[in-house]
Amino acid sequence: MNSGRSAAQEVTSVGAIPFERIAQIDSTNSELMRRARAGRIEPVLLAATHQTAGRGRMGRDWLSSAGDSLTFSLGLQLAPMDWAGLSLAVGVSVAESLDSGGHAGVQLKWPNDLWLRERKLGGILVETASHAGLPGRYVVIGVGLNIAPRPAAGASVAPAWLREIEPAVDAEAALQRIAGPLVQAVLDFERLGFAAFLPRFAARDLLRGRTVTVSQGIHGTLQGLAAGVAEDGALLVHTPDGMKHIHSSEVSVRPLGDAPA
Repeated sequence: MNSGRSAAQEVTSVGAIPFERIAQIDSTNSELMRRARAGRIEPVLLAATHQTAGRGRMGRDWLSSAGDSLTFSLGLQLAPMDWAGLSLAVGVSVAESLDSGGHAGVQLKWPNDLWLRERKLGGILVETASHAGLPGRYVVIGVGLNIAPRPAAGASVAPAWLREIEPAVDAEAALQRIAGPLVQAVLDFERLGFAAFLPRFAARDLLRGRTVTVSQGIHGTLQGLAAGVAEDGALLVHTPDGMKHIHSSEVSVRPLGDAPA
């Protein structure tokens, strides 16, 4: 099986979780899913300097160049009471690590994006694999962040980058700030569910109070006023037909107009 890996690899740890760094790989999420399918479900955090075939939600490419972005995946076995809202809880943790004082304005766009100054700073991709006889599922949480400027050509949303708010930051420094709190947040989610993260998500909710268009594929589109997120992680949209609860991650949500004052 072709793993798409280069030979250069470094192994340390983040708390109790082994940390592997690799120079080049097709996708850190793809690698951990390959391991899971082969029965390797040990906890691990895998970071790549360069991804050749990174993936975002709904099959979109996530292109990364050495030094210009941070790409990593966290894999571990989880058995929460309810999986709903995991990507939102991850987003809360990453945003808070990047913006500890809350002054930089890192926001969260449902269901899995980090935005900065009305542009996309990063994204989250959550995938799972089940194994007979084991509780829960093996979850792979991929995070991609723009560190340095990147071209907007070909992107569906104009990119933002972390050096806009912290000019001296590099991928290593960002990873060191994110990794430990992220592991703890995922374990907290397993025990407490998304409801415990809801107030923190609400404080960074990009869509709340804005008119949004929700594209639901073959089910068409709907437009309404985003009214926050429910305790089960659903996006709440007030429409002429009443309040709609949007649960599926396979939707595209676009904010229309300016942010509320």
